[in-house]
Amino acid sequence: MKKFLLASAILLSTAPVFAEKGHIADDVFVFIHGGPSNQYRITGRVRSGSSIDILKKSGDGKFVQIRTTSGKTGWVDANNVSSGASMQIRLPKLESELNESQSLVTEQSSEIENLRSELETYRTENSTYSGQLSKLQTEIKDLNRQIDNMDESNLMRWFTYGGLVAIGGVFLGLLVPYLPKKKKRRDEWL
Repeated sequence: MKKFLLASAILLSTAPVFAEKGHIADDVFVFIHGGPSNQYRITGRVRSGSSIDILKKSGDGKFVQIRTTSGKTGWVDANNVSSGASMQIRLPKLESELNESQSLVTEQSSEIENLRSELETYRTENSTYSGQLSKLQTEIKDLNRQIDNMDESNLMRWFTYGGLVAIGGVFLGLLVPYLPKKKKRRDEWL
């Protein structure tokens, strides 16, 4: 049982529980020390931008224990360590995203030009239709005036005919009594 506990303790002490992803700052070449200060022996070096696992920080927060991708562990100055991916890793992704964005911008610019062209076509058609509408409205007003004038003309004509008939009736009424009457024939049979 003691051997099992001892083996478990050794395994747990050598493997970090929660390692944060990080990288060596992009503008430096960093030496790895055997402990959390510059007083410890240099055990290696790490190129700038290299991916690392951040294992823990020193008590004063000035040094960070790291593990390189090759599995080497050591301590480096905390000012030379950044969390997240390095520019060497992010740059190709950013360039790819930039190319996609530029492609999308080009497509959208083309679509905008097509839409502007369509808009200009619709404006031209709208202008044509507006002119035709104005012309038709003018024609409708003219036809309505003509209809109104015809109605007035017909009304005056009927008043004139009616007046002439009335005057003719009055004259006829006045002349009828003066017309010679036909004498009745006397039959001798009676």
